[in-house]
Amino acid sequence: MIETGQGAGSAPGRLAADAAEQAARRRTFAVISHPDAGKSTLTEALALHARVIQEAGAIHGKAGRKSTVSDWMEMEKARGISISSAALQFAYDDAVVNLVDTPGHADFSEDTYRVLSAVDSAVMLVDAAKGMEPQTLKLFEVCRHRGIPVITVINKWDRPGLEALQLMDEVRDRTGLEPTPLTWPVGIAGDFKGVLDRRTGGFVRFTRTAGGATVAPETFLTAEEALEQEGEDWVRAVEESELLEAMGQVHDQERFLAHETTPVLFGSAVLNFGVRQLLDVLLELAPPAGPREDADGVARKVDAPFSAFVFKVQAGMDSNHRDRLAYMRVCSGVFERGSVVTHAATGKPFATKYAQQVFGRDRETVDVAYPGDVVGLVNANALRVGDSLYVEQRVVFPPIPSFAPEHFAVCRAKDSSKYKQFRRGIEQLEQEGVVQVLRSDLRGDQAPVLAAVGPMQFEVAEARMAGEFSAPVTLDRLPYQLARRTTREWVAQLDPQSGVECLLRGDGAWLALFADPWRLTRVQRDLPDAVLEPLVAAADSPH
Repeated sequence: MIETGQGAGSAPGRLAADAAEQAARRRTFAVISHPDAGKSTLTEALALHARVIQEAGAIHGKAGRKSTVSDWMEMEKARGISISSAALQFAYDDAVVNLVDTPGHADFSEDTYRVLSAVDSAVMLVDAAKGMEPQTLKLFEVCRHRGIPVITVINKWDRPGLEALQLMDEVRDRTGLEPTPLTWPVGIAGDFKGVLDRRTGGFVRFTRTAGGATVAPETFLTAEEALEQEGEDWVRAVEESELLEAMGQVHDQERFLAHETTPVLFGSAVLNFGVRQLLDVLLELAPPAGPREDADGVARKVDAPFSAFVFKVQAGMDSNHRDRLAYMRVCSGVFERGSVVTHAATGKPFATKYAQQVFGRDRETVDVAYPGDVVGLVNANALRVGDSLYVEQRVVFPPIPSFAPEHFAVCRAKDSSKYKQFRRGIEQLEQEGVVQVLRSDLRGDQAPVLAAVGPMQFEVAEARMAGEFSAPVTLDRLPYQLARRTTREWVAQLDPQSGVECLLRGDGAWLALFADPWRLTRVQRDLPDAVLEPLVAAADSPH
């Protein structure tokens, strides 16, 4: 573990001072983007630059290359995408970086939303050739809604792509955020020579390494030296930078923290170009761990007694040990392994004997953690996504909403003799949030309905039921397209309606499923009080 604590017998005042001092050192952020923009590759490149790994295996599926440290599911390795999220912690200069990688597919946007509840800033990757893609825009909106400052990285500048100025226009026009580049590319997309540092006026030249497996050497040149060596490419970069300045696209820290602007960096994660600049910007500009608002809107200061909330539950990380981790974000105070905390949902004590830091599949015991840190609690069977933990002063943090599912399937065990394994597996997937599980007396426990934002969630559920729980299942798709909240008293009137079915979700919410928008409109007309507010939609900003 990076930090050492004062021990369980430390004076409360000393622990409070520790919490405030250590929180100021933390930078907790998520890497988000459209699928295939290079999130996992960037995660590895950041770890490489921080010297916590020796060699990067940046691309999935290439002969002789390792898979990324944050992707461990077999399905992830086979498809070259991130399905789960992974939390990595490492030291860089005098800071402690908590990097939370996120799922790389739109079908898992609900998991991305959970991760964003646990971070203080975000790094958004934009593919230089594709620009602002739909999933990228959705994630920008989530960050805007949550008030999360965003640093934008134009990735893959080593490949042919759009013009840099065109990309800036696209960011502004489609997100409403004013791009304020901190670096500017020297050389067009596909001929990446280095970057103009707009704050110093100097040139940072990058040098390729074999396969991008090691840190790319950098050479620092003055403007005069860059003009002499790079000629027209340097002149173009300087002219475009001056144009940006004339348009007012210069970094302003207050506007950045207010989510009005987004600093922009250019790089190539696969070649490790521009990665050090990103780390430096995170330390300099990204906000440290600060006070967190509870469910009543009251900010809990970082030096208050320990508190945290669970933003993810993950199992199946180690086939040799069928344990599961509840990832908690420390919000205040000092977490000490072995301490007894209170589980806000039940009021019961919760022992924290087994606490771990996770680096990909590697784990090590965590003895102490501070605001901003992410800690994995092992075999925390009582914990669910959104649960709050505390000592002394009770606190409940805002719940993490579930998205409105759009795909539904009846799940049945292929082998009826394995019903116990089937039931345990379904409960586990529900607790982790892999899928939503809906039940009714009519269907019974042997045929629950799985509800998902995207169909790939069904593939994950099916694979894990067979692989982890030895309970292969069949999934029969249902013809529903929409889900809306309702209440128990309306079930008797809604269920008889054609193309409508009511089911109970594990969190106690009754959902009415509709075969199409026309049926929803008809029910809203005939029974205006039966259908309550819509659920949070994956495709929309969660207002």
